[in-house]
Amino acid sequence: MVAECREGKRKAQEQLYRQLYGFAMAIAMRYATDEQEAGDILGHAFVKMFRSIQSFDETKGNFHGWLKKIIINEALDIIKQRSRFTRLEMDMAEEPAINNSIIEQSDAAAILQLVRQLPPATHAVFVLYAIDGYTHKEIAQQLNISEGTSKWHLSEARKLLKQKLTGTSI
Repeated sequence: MVAECREGKRKAQEQLYRQLYGFAMAIAMRYATDEQEAGDILGHAFVKMFRSIQSFDETKGNFHGWLKKIIINEALDIIKQRSRFTRLEMDMAEEPAINNSIIEQSDAAAILQLVRQLPPATHAVFVLYAIDGYTHKEIAQQLNISEGTSKWHLSEARKLLKQKLTGTSI
């Protein structure tokens, strides 16, 4: 199907879009504040994917991983547009512990809704680190911030999520 998309065949592009939509939307929803923004991320990401599909090299990775990277980069571009990252420097950020029983009692949709309520930069860092597995060094490079700022945003996200999950204030 990828080969047919490279040839510009619209039917193959539509099939690929339909096949990957659920996978791609799940990634976009992690970064978006709502479904409309996720749709915007997805639209831009699929356009970029089809424009650059010639550059995809099967020998260097799988297609899903390549598309995931495009979606994440598009989401980060949108987040950067709607927020200005603060340049807070902290060498060691305190990481509040979140009781696992609280998380087990919450469903994934409710937790994702809480994550979406985080400030944009904090939201982006939390998703990149906690969900997508990026290191602070990689996040700092992606977002053009320092590693200390990335750590601060992660700590802040954990603190805010703990407050929201337990209904307490720190």
